[in-house]
Amino acid sequence: MQLSLETPALLFSATSLILLAYTNRFLTIAGIVRGLKKNYEENQTKSILLEIKNLNLRLTLIRHMQMYGVLSLFFSVFALTLLFFDIQTWAMYMFGLSLLLMLVSLAVSFWEISISVRALQIHLSDLIEEANKKTEK
Repeated sequence: MQLSLETPALLFSATSLILLAYTNRFLTIAGIVRGLKKNYEENQTKSILLEIKNLNLRLTLIRHMQMYGVLSLFFSVFALTLLFFDIQTWAMYMFGLSLLLMLVSLAVSFWEISISVRALQIHLSDLIEEANKKTEK
């Protein structure tokens, strides 16, 4: 198999967009955590602590998503450098590693999204239960 310079370069735009999306998720959750912390200082409830614990896990996962995404980009650039110096075999290994790291990043992203959806479903179930009680009256 022959690897050309264009192949690893294709990963650049996708990786940068994914990293931007990960950063936006991080910033959004960080803002929510700050608001919940302030809310907890005023109303010390167990549900706020559980939400903060959930968000802490999500922040950890986002950190891992970003780390694997950056490593993917690093090894893709390294593969380009090896191709530039006509070191084909090692370039293929490095590009393969960059693809593997991107897959790991995307898998962790899926895990984080699953946690987020589950948390939203819990919030919605509480609201639906409350709405059902009000309509029964």
